[in-house]
Amino acid sequence: MKLSDFDFALPDELIATRPVKPRSSAKLLVADAAGFTDAVVTDLVDLLRPGDRLVLNDTKVIPARLFGERFRDGETGRTASKMEVTLLEPKADGTWQALIKPLRKIREGEDIVFSSDLTATLTAKCDGQAMLAFNCEGDAFDAALAEVGNMPLPPYIAAKRPADQQDHQDYQTVWAENSGAVAAPTASLHFDDALLELLRQRGVEMTHVTLHVGAGTFLPVKVEDVTTHKMHSEWGQITQVAAENIAATKAKGGRIIPVGTTALRLIETAARDGGGSIQAWTGKTDIFIYPGFTFNVTDALMTNFHLPQSTLLMLVSALMGQKRVAEIYKHAVQNEYRFFSYGDASLLIPS
Repeated sequence: MKLSDFDFALPDELIATRPVKPRSSAKLLVADAAGFTDAVVTDLVDLLRPGDRLVLNDTKVIPARLFGERFRDGETGRTASKMEVTLLEPKADGTWQALIKPLRKIREGEDIVFSSDLTATLTAKCDGQAMLAFNCEGDAFDAALAEVGNMPLPPYIAAKRPADQQDHQDYQTVWAENSGAVAAPTASLHFDDALLELLRQRGVEMTHVTLHVGAGTFLPVKVEDVTTHKMHSEWGQITQVAAENIAATKAKGGRIIPVGTTALRLIETAARDGGGSIQAWTGKTDIFIYPGFTFNVTDALMTNFHLPQSTLLMLVSALMGQKRVAEIYKHAVQNEYRFFSYGDASLLIPS
C-alpha cells in the first residue's frame, strides 16, 4: 500500500481559512450506497434516524501558541530574541513538551518571558522538541495562558493568516469541556446549540468521549509503504456510562456515528482492546486505521475533507474503500466544497 495511492490534486482556493456562519450552514456531502447527495449540515435532522447515536469528542483546545522573548546576559549587555512556542503535551512532572522556533537560539536553563504572569524555563532539548517548566500551574497557569495564548491553528491556515480573537470561538466546539487538545476535533465545529436541540427532538442520542487531539495529527507520512508509518499517541477516555450507552444503541439496531476521526479512533481502540466489543477505556492510543481495518463499532462517520497523503484520508479510505473515497473527493473538488479544518463536511455511510 503506497503513499501515492492517497494523493489528489486540490486547488489552493478550496482551502478554507475561516468557517462559514452560522456553523451549521456548511455544506455536507452525503455518500452512501445510493450515491452522492449535496446537502447542508442542518439536513442531519432528516438524514439521521431516531435511535442513532452521535459520538462527540468533548476535548477543549487550549490556546497553545505563545509568543515571547528569551533574554540573555552577554558581554555586550542584555539581549532579547523573539521566540514562538507551541505547547504539545503536559507531562506527569508538570513540565510541557513543546516546539520552539528558533530552538537553536535558546539554551537549557534559559527563560522565555510571555507576560508578567507567565514565564518558562527550558529544561531539555530532544529530537527537535523542548521541555518547558512554567512558573505557575493549575488555575493560575490556565488564567495566564488564556490571557496571552493564541489558538493553535493548523499549519495550512497559519501560513496564510495569524490566529486572532475570533478563532477562540471558531476553533472550539460548543460542548468543549475537558482541556488538553492542541488541535480541534474539526467535524464537531459544524454543530451549534440550535442544531443539537433539533437532533434531540428527532430522537438522535448523543454520547461524549474525550480524546485530546495532538499536533501530531498534522504530521506528514514520510514512508512510501504506509503500513510502516508510526502514529503519534493521544490520551483518551470512554467512561463506563458512555460505553454502556453505545453498546445499548448497537443492541437495539441504532447506528453509531462518531463525529470526527478522533472520536472514531477512540471507540475503535476501546473495542479492539475489548475483543471487538465497546468497553470503558482510559489511556493513550496510537491506533493507525488504513484499508483492511475491521471496524467493530462504527456504522457511519461525519468528518471534514482531509489533506492528501494524510493518515486521516487513509482512515476514511478504510471505511469507504479507496476507489469510493477517490470518487467522493473528486466530486467535492468539482463542486467546490471547502476543505480542511474550517471547511465543509461529509457524512460517510459504508455499504
